[in-house]
Amino acid sequence: MRLALGISYNGLTYQGWQSQTSGLTIQDKLEKALGEFTGRRVSTLCAGRTDAGVHALMQVIHFDTPAQRPEPSWVRGPNALLPHDIAVQWAKEVPPEFHCRASATSRRYTYVLLDSPVRPSIDTGRVGWVYKPLNLERMQQAAEHLLGENDFSSFRASACQALSPVKTLMRIDITRRGAYWRFEFEANAFLHHMIRNLMGCLIMVGDGRKAPDWVLEVLAARDRDAAAPTFSPYGLYFVGPRYDARWGLPEHPTLLDGLPGAL
Repeated sequence: MRLALGISYNGLTYQGWQSQTSGLTIQDKLEKALGEFTGRRVSTLCAGRTDAGVHALMQVIHFDTPAQRPEPSWVRGPNALLPHDIAVQWAKEVPPEFHCRASATSRRYTYVLLDSPVRPSIDTGRVGWVYKPLNLERMQQAAEHLLGENDFSSFRASACQALSPVKTLMRIDITRRGAYWRFEFEANAFLHHMIRNLMGCLIMVGDGRKAPDWVLEVLAARDRDAAAPTFSPYGLYFVGPRYDARWGLPEHPTLLDGLPGAL
């Protein structure tokens, strides 16, 4: 049967999602736990790969297995074998035509940013940090220029393996609560480092170093050197993909409500 799992993890101590020879990735730890639970080798696919230091609230994975277990057991069993900072949130049997990546209609990320003269302490690794005050209106104006279908080559890492730099950015919502900013992004797909590069540009606009219209120049250049430096991975959370309702998968990760600066 084919199973879909919703996975949450704190990425601070891992080398990203993708399996590596070091074994220090989320995929390596998850497949090891699933293999011990089923007694068979398990190979997983994910909805969206995350970099080192990046967290996930609802990474969705799927895999095929002959092992038969009740759905609740696919949560409790692997969780007993996983490290404390990785957890299966839910499990659901899906039809064989479901694909966690290809079936997704969009993907969502949240970036949490601490705006304070003092660096993070308790929130280390969970938030990005700026010490210059940011202006909401300026950042919102810049964000409007980025929406829609665009060639995001200027925001693409050199190691990006996407076939096309053209993506549709559907939403950028920017809010603030106390010292914490929340940047919420939704697109049909994202390029490697795209959000961290977008964050770098929005912050340069927000602190007054660049005008909001500058992001139009960055887009038009289609050149990574035209944009701001890649911003920190800390504070970046993969919120999860969206799927058509026919698959019956959860859409709202409850962990989203517990992020720093949650409204």
